[in-house]
Amino acid sequence: MKIPSPLRFLFLAAGLWAVLPVRGDVTPAPLFRDHAVLQQAMPVPVWGLATPGEAVTVSVAGQTATATADANGRWLAKLPPLPAGGPFELVIAGRNQITLHDILVGEVWLCSGQSNMEMRLGPGKGVKPVVGWQSAVASADLPMIRHFGVARALARDPADTVQGEWIVSSPATAPDFTAVGFFFARALHAARGVPVGLIHSSWGGTPAEAWMSGVALDQIPEFAAARAELAQLPKDPAAAQLVYEKRLDAWYAQNDAGEKASPTWSAPGLSLAGWDSMNLPANWEKGGLGDFDGLVWFRREFDLPAAWEGHAIDLHLGAIDDNETTYVNGQRVGATAGWDTPRIYRMPPGLLHHGSNLIAVRVLDTGGGGGLWGNGVPMQLTCADDAALPPINLEGPWRYRAAGELSTLTPPPVNPIQSSNVPAVLYNGMIHPLLPYALRGVLWYQGESNAARAHQYRSLFPTLIRDWRQLWGQGFLPFLFVQIAPHSDMPPEIREAQFLTLRQVPNTAMAVTLDVGDEQDIHPNQKQPVGERLALAARALAYGEQLEYSGPLFERAEFTGTTAVLHFSHLGGGLVAPGGELIGFTLAGADRVFHPAKAVIKGDTVEVSAEAVAHPVAARYAWANFPLGNLYNRSGLPASPFRTDVD
Repeated sequence: MKIPSPLRFLFLAAGLWAVLPVRGDVTPAPLFRDHAVLQQAMPVPVWGLATPGEAVTVSVAGQTATATADANGRWLAKLPPLPAGGPFELVIAGRNQITLHDILVGEVWLCSGQSNMEMRLGPGKGVKPVVGWQSAVASADLPMIRHFGVARALARDPADTVQGEWIVSSPATAPDFTAVGFFFARALHAARGVPVGLIHSSWGGTPAEAWMSGVALDQIPEFAAARAELAQLPKDPAAAQLVYEKRLDAWYAQNDAGEKASPTWSAPGLSLAGWDSMNLPANWEKGGLGDFDGLVWFRREFDLPAAWEGHAIDLHLGAIDDNETTYVNGQRVGATAGWDTPRIYRMPPGLLHHGSNLIAVRVLDTGGGGGLWGNGVPMQLTCADDAALPPINLEGPWRYRAAGELSTLTPPPVNPIQSSNVPAVLYNGMIHPLLPYALRGVLWYQGESNAARAHQYRSLFPTLIRDWRQLWGQGFLPFLFVQIAPHSDMPPEIREAQFLTLRQVPNTAMAVTLDVGDEQDIHPNQKQPVGERLALAARALAYGEQLEYSGPLFERAEFTGTTAVLHFSHLGGGLVAPGGELIGFTLAGADRVFHPAKAVIKGDTVEVSAEAVAHPVAARYAWANFPLGNLYNRSGLPASPFRTDVD
């Protein structure tokens, strides 16, 4: 995905306030703006900048707190707990006075994760529209619901500030809300009758370690090398970039079948026997490759008119997902990272010639969509110094061939300067600046980018939860997360890692999405059930309401004779199988070969048997990348996938 101005974020974000001129004006942190929502029933920190030594007073709803700016000009005042209500004015006074308007007090939730949390309520490029978005937007005149969108930012060190603003829910603004967050807030507001504020800080395609603090990551040996590399950046960023490029070239040399071939797949005159054809621009998922992640080469020949020779010529390839290396007539002309970054390369003099020429593009996609998808930018050649020459169209059929599936390759290196996947950079840029804003809990939708390391996620995810709880000073901060939806690329082990986290970490809840996945789209567009299930969990865990908030969760198994008897918690009035007989269960004996099984609800248990398994020792439910299963409770919530033979 595109990383806008990465060097600016990495080297300036951490010290943004520090470089502001020292002056007499009191300046609150960006979270304190018109339309903000403050957390009810707990102390409310308010902070910002002022002249060192300056006294600052903060007042709202009849409550006042004071602070003195320290030697760096930072101040923090802590208001006493406030009752829900508003709108109020928040007054911040020092040598000057700032009045913030339309301030509400209610419930504040932090929404974070990757693309399925980032997915907006309104239509977006490259994703299916959210089911029911039009009616949701039309009825979004809900002024008690507010949304603060944290702008994307990478930072090498913990940053002081973020960019963003509070917006009030209306038909005009709701399309820009996180879809999951909107449906959560709407349901919670309807149930609790108080204002709801969402602080939305997410970034698509990012792993959990990018959202964790350096203090937490420094305790995990697997991330030591990446942390050390990031620490070297301020000393010589150009050298760090060169080191990364050399590592990436070495990775291609080891993993790219097209580069190891003789002749290489960038060479003119290569036989294209065995190569397929794809009309570009297009995501390769729709062009014939399906859910492929890895390396693919594309080739296209074109004729250059004689009138173009001797001119400066630009090659426009549009957006390419994710990384690409481009060759013209066998010579490398450029390489760019970023899934939505337009590629434009100036051809060196003499590289192109009258007649047939070759473009070869190697694409590395590490997840989600892939390929030369354009993003609305024409694929063409243009004459940079003679506008009278019409562009040469490059759209249409290209030849392509896969050069390595990601699951079979060693992990590609990440660029510490540009990548949002580097450990701690998103915590530094997008979470640390939010501290210590008072909030009720966290909504988390992430895990797709850690799916290939599901076993590691078993410990990584609980560590992230403990990290954030410690940072906010709330040891039992409610942490509600979404189980990764079924998809052809999402192995059951990542859902298991989340289930095991649920068992291990107190005051957490998991919204199961077994029934709202999409086999061909990593971004399932049924977001309303997800948000509403999270709201049920919030009502139970954060507010103590006596209601069922989870589908059946596997507890234990008994193996007696030819039958496995499975016990569950969260029965929600009883187990049911919508549609008739239970499906999705398998059974294995000592040979660990699993066979389709017959499952029957018996009271609060499920009894499982299979003719092919005389003495079962292990049972599984919905254990596949895109599983089918219909075990629910009477509260209408689906059971989580599970296996009794956890390794």
